[in-house]
Amino acid sequence: MKQCPISGDGVAACQRSLDPCDSPGTLTINQLLLESRIGLQRVHASELEREMAAGALVVDTRPVDQRDRDGDLPGAVVIDRNVLEWRLDPSSPHRLPIADDPARQIVVVCNEGYSSSLAAHTLQRLGLTRATDLIGGFQAWAALRKPSD
Repeated sequence: MKQCPISGDGVAACQRSLDPCDSPGTLTINQLLLESRIGLQRVHASELEREMAAGALVVDTRPVDQRDRDGDLPGAVVIDRNVLEWRLDPSSPHRLPIADDPARQIVVVCNEGYSSSLAAHTLQRLGLTRATDLIGGFQAWAALRKPSD
């Protein structure tokens, strides 16, 4: 029978609650965000329409309450963040028909450009190598369309 080592405070190592911060490889959300963005060629709000005209698939992952409050993103496909990977994974039986080209550029849009970076990174790991996101999210895009005071 294997025994757990006893630490200096007399508690067996196997009886300690695991603190995720003690685990090797643990990151903060800011570190994870930076790591996710390393491989992304992020799109500026001023470039979004040009990317769409060039054939990019723009995916709006904002929750319905944010879309109701702030409006829709014209030309974007709405996919709930909870099912994004299943709807776009080329090997998923739940893939949407519009997600038929793994080489197509995909621009993920969230409200402010944070969760979209994490989502785009995950899509890249699924083989969608041209997945990226919109810097500043929907709010940055909407700010460009507000009339000047």
